[in-house]
Amino acid sequence: MSIYAYELETIRGERASMEQYKGKVLVVVNTASKCGFTPQYADLQKLYEQYKDQGLEILGFPSNQFGEQEPGANSDVQSFCQLNYGVTFPLFAKTDVRDDTAHPLFRHLTEEAPFQGFDTSEPSGKMLDAFLKEKLPHYLFGNSIKWNFTKFLVDREGRIVKRFESTVEPLAMKDEIEKLL
Repeated sequence: MSIYAYELETIRGERASMEQYKGKVLVVVNTASKCGFTPQYADLQKLYEQYKDQGLEILGFPSNQFGEQEPGANSDVQSFCQLNYGVTFPLFAKTDVRDDTAHPLFRHLTEEAPFQGFDTSEPSGKMLDAFLKEKLPHYLFGNSIKWNFTKFLVDREGRIVKRFESTVEPLAMKDEIEKLL
């Protein structure tokens, strides 16, 4: 199935389709407002501002599946993102991104871009890996999303090019994004 076949719900409760992003380079990311990685919103917004006129779209999908770090209503999430990080890229309704209730879009993304492990040579990768091994070891099995702010880079034809785990800072994706623009 093509990435463009999926139906979505915007953060305002409107129906949307991935079809509207055909021909764009996409960063699809699951997000949360009360996570150690939440400051990544700032750099995601920087990337969006820098490259949106060249065809980049960043699509944010809040999820409450990781430590209940996105407890608020969609309107709360939207306000938080705008007030604290000036987010203007598209946000979608709170979405399940792992396990049996995962939205089909995220099942597709994780099938096409399997989990390759964390970079444990970096402190944040080492810390998240250790945390999951101790507290949620079952999260490390399979290709599902492991934590908030997992990012998927999609080319203009809708092919998933690369998966960036939570510990990868958004600005570290710049070179890969520029290749696709």
